[in-house]
Amino acid sequence: MWGPTIVGYGSYHYKYESGREGDCNASGFSPRKAAQSIYVMPGYQDYGDILARLGKHKIGKACLYVTRLADIDMDVLEELVRAGLHDLEKMYPVTPT
Repeated sequence: MWGPTIVGYGSYHYKYESGREGDCNASGFSPRKAAQSIYVMPGYQDYGDILARLGKHKIGKACLYVTRLADIDMDVLEELVRAGLHDLEKMYPVTPT
């Protein structure tokens, strides 16, 4: 668990040029009242081609919002999470859990 509401998978340790550092989940989800929140690090900015095939969703910086799982293609979601983990590992070592 990452905080009281996020189920996370894997972890990584980040360190910014400013010196700020910490640990974060590599991917995860959180059931929210309005939508399921799915977290893919390092974010969704480079995944437009995958997102176009996903189905009905909204995105934030590193958060995907899905109202109903039936509205998305689960195989495409798996592809998206794998792509996010692959890209994250280019920046930081990811420890599986």
